[in-house]
Amino acid sequence: MQSKVRFRLRVYREDTVAIGPGKVALLEAIALAGSISGAARQLDMSYRRAWLLLEELNHALHAPAVTTVTGGARGGGAVLTAVGERLIGHYRAIERTAREAAAADIAALTDMLAP
Repeated sequence: MQSKVRFRLRVYREDTVAIGPGKVALLEAIALAGSISGAARQLDMSYRRAWLLLEELNHALHAPAVTTVTGGARGGGAVLTAVGERLIGHYRAIERTAREAAAADIAALTDMLAP
């Protein structure tokens, strides 16, 4: 069985991960689920953890990545803003570019791993 070497892109603001794989996955899950609670369930995390990640992300950005609607017959929800959509696009583009540029080195590292 071949192991998989992968890298994880994180953008730090001081000592805090402003943008990283967990926050981007959370944004993608919110886009699919239409709510923070639904996204948290998809990612098997607590609502509180999801909320804290979003709060941290939104505070790191010039404008929020997610907006929420409270109450209502359906209990409210959450949607990505244009900033959130662009953030996902840029993050995934950087991952693709880096993966392609580092493909030979990733293969070499993978070959060095014990089975």
